[in-house]
Amino acid sequence: MRIPATTACLCPLLICLCFVQRSYGTSQPRSNVRAPRNQTKHLEGEKDVHHRPKRGWIWNQFFVLEEHIGPEIQHVGKLHSNSDKGDGSVRYLLSGEEAGTIFVIDEVTGDIHATKSLDREKKGQYVLHAQAIDRYTNRSLEPESEFIIKVQDVNDNAPKFPDGPFAAAVPEMADVGTSVFQVTATDADDPTYGNSAKIVYSILQGQPYFSVDPKTGVIRTALSNMDREARERYPVVVQAKDMAGSVGGLSGSTTINVTLTDVNDNPPKFPQKNYQLYVPESAQIGKAVGKIKATDEDLGVNAEMRYSITNAEGKAMFSITTDTDQKEGIISLRRPLNYEKRKVHMLHIEGVNTHLDSRFSHLGPFKDTTTLRIIIGDVDEPPVFSMDYYIMDVYENSPVGTEVGTVTAQDPDSTKSPIRCFLDIQFKQLHFLHSILIEQVYFTISVNNGVIKTTRSLDREDVAWHNITVMASEVDNPSHVSHVPVTIQVLDVNDNAPYIARDDEIIVCESSRAGQVIQTVRPSDMDNFANGRFSFALPSDLPVNPNFTLKANEDNTASIVARRRQFSQAEQDLYQLPVVVRDGGEPVLSSTSTLTLRVCVCQRGGSSSSSSSSSNRVRTCQVPAFLSTAGLSTGAFIAILLCIIILLAIVVLFVLLRSKKGKKEPLIISEEDIRENVVTYDDEGGGEEDTEAFDIAALRNPAGAEQRRLRREVRSGEEGWLVACGPQSPSLVLLDTEDMHHVIRQRVVDADKDTSGPPYDSLQTYAYEGCGSPTGSVSSLGLAQVLPPELSYRDLEDWEPEGHMQARLFGTELSETEQTITP
Repeated sequence: MRIPATTACLCPLLICLCFVQRSYGTSQPRSNVRAPRNQTKHLEGEKDVHHRPKRGWIWNQFFVLEEHIGPEIQHVGKLHSNSDKGDGSVRYLLSGEEAGTIFVIDEVTGDIHATKSLDREKKGQYVLHAQAIDRYTNRSLEPESEFIIKVQDVNDNAPKFPDGPFAAAVPEMADVGTSVFQVTATDADDPTYGNSAKIVYSILQGQPYFSVDPKTGVIRTALSNMDREARERYPVVVQAKDMAGSVGGLSGSTTINVTLTDVNDNPPKFPQKNYQLYVPESAQIGKAVGKIKATDEDLGVNAEMRYSITNAEGKAMFSITTDTDQKEGIISLRRPLNYEKRKVHMLHIEGVNTHLDSRFSHLGPFKDTTTLRIIIGDVDEPPVFSMDYYIMDVYENSPVGTEVGTVTAQDPDSTKSPIRCFLDIQFKQLHFLHSILIEQVYFTISVNNGVIKTTRSLDREDVAWHNITVMASEVDNPSHVSHVPVTIQVLDVNDNAPYIARDDEIIVCESSRAGQVIQTVRPSDMDNFANGRFSFALPSDLPVNPNFTLKANEDNTASIVARRRQFSQAEQDLYQLPVVVRDGGEPVLSSTSTLTLRVCVCQRGGSSSSSSSSSNRVRTCQVPAFLSTAGLSTGAFIAILLCIIILLAIVVLFVLLRSKKGKKEPLIISEEDIRENVVTYDDEGGGEEDTEAFDIAALRNPAGAEQRRLRREVRSGEEGWLVACGPQSPSLVLLDTEDMHHVIRQRVVDADKDTSGPPYDSLQTYAYEGCGSPTGSVSSLGLAQVLPPELSYRDLEDWEPEGHMQARLFGTELSETEQTITP
């Protein structure tokens, strides 16, 4: 029998504890140690329980039939151990999935039964664990074994089509055997057991047009030349039957709605060979005048066609386009019609399919032709202007009544009715009212001859362009009105003097040099740039400016140039510079602009050279320092800040040193420092009775430590120290009658005579805490001295792993005769 895994996994410390407890569980001498109470024996007391029987405890799986409806519970299987002699001493236990609810076990015989009807489709198998234990000792006779109970399938589920009904499509006129669709039925039964899930397909409805593959469920065409124009939709019913289609199998069905898709197998046709259309001569060019349509039994792109006019005479007057939505030919006017010149036009129109299929070319040409006769109708047409739009111009400031231009119109009819012209003053839209009124106050038109004149003086700088509308109507029929747009441009004259904007001040750096460009100025003029170039000058009636002068550039700009070096803001911060600007128009106009120049200390990079490119740099004045009024320079201010920072650092350092005062420790300990040291060792000893601290001398001089230990044992034997509290460390001794003070003094004398100790004083503590725990110490220190030489390893038979561990700790190997426990 194997030791349970939980026992084998105990830590060595617990094993040692258990061994010590069994070995020293009594205060009697070791010669009276009793045999362990839990040494395992056979029930009859004759056979050694450590004899390993032949294994017979291997379980794989059981089977149970699903949907069991018998009167008795269903027997699943039987568990049996070789240790079972049939006397009822073996108890069988069952655990795992549904153990105790669905699956129960007879604890004596090991028979397993299913108490409920099972459904394989819900759960196909159950994982359980079996145990065989001794009924009297509850010891495991066999290791826990895992096995599986599989639910055996029966044909209790019919095939299903989860996504039906379906829709499929196949082109019309398709060949026999063309794949249409594939259906797949699902069966919840076990496909690996019997024929419960083996499905066969068949057609219940849809023959003789379609067929189905009995194994794959692929639906194919069974007839050729199926014409969509004759019949478009076919419902096909497919059945799926399990048990390979045999009698007694379950079945399910679904419907596939098959639609024949269109192909181009029908040519277009005009319903008539001759058509007639009436078009008035007033029809506008580019506008549709009529429609024509050819029929096509096909659908979509197969019915699309292109219309065209085949005769040259018809092409010259009309055009035809195809409406893709309605499949119609839209006829439009290309040139104006004139009833007085021609009253009838003939058009030959052809309709051709745009997407041809070579497979059906034998059905004939996929086009058709027809003739359209267009009759022109005579109408009373409105007046016609000589131009589609007019552009006129007039100079600004012209006197009232100046002639701007003439608009002409005439009656296109043969009657040649006289025409009247006037401006459009009909306020058709209210939001245009204001602009229309403005245009009317500027211009007027002669009713009889169409001459347009001004009604007030025009200003180009106010409005440069004027848009008006002129209307013309027949005297005999005033309802026929024509409109034409007229655009009037106001031409410029030189009536505005140039000027220089004075919005911003001009910055002059104190470090400016003579001949340096201060800034470039550009004048503004509301007149047109065609009035010529600008010229610049200083006023001649003023004395020569000693500070600044002007330099004219070639791009209608002028540069302000310094005439002396260095300026002082303290002496004078503002300068006034009058500049005269003249244009090049007729007559010449001029103006004087006074510019303001401010002197300031420029920021680094603000000063510039006398080159023209540097004049475009933006100069900014440096903000005066806030301590400048106190007379402090920048260097002095920085020095003050540094002093303040240093003082703050000294204060912080002083506070930190004060806070650490009294906590100083020597950084270096002299090697000759032999002051007393308190040495502590965090050694967790053997319990309450292990009161002797760990000797540091063992680490410094192992040989001396061993001699010291032997001397103590000898002295303990001589002085008659006795073990009074059961199993405990040999180093812990107790005098029953002597005073503890005497013992401590004796220990001090022994420590003084010990030459193996460290070369400095060591504080040793001695304490007495009573007899300690009856369980003894778990410390391994000193075990080698107290093990009785007559200890038999047969006492460790029930603790085989612990015995080997203890043997390794003691450095002793078990003899071959003593190792009777099977590994």
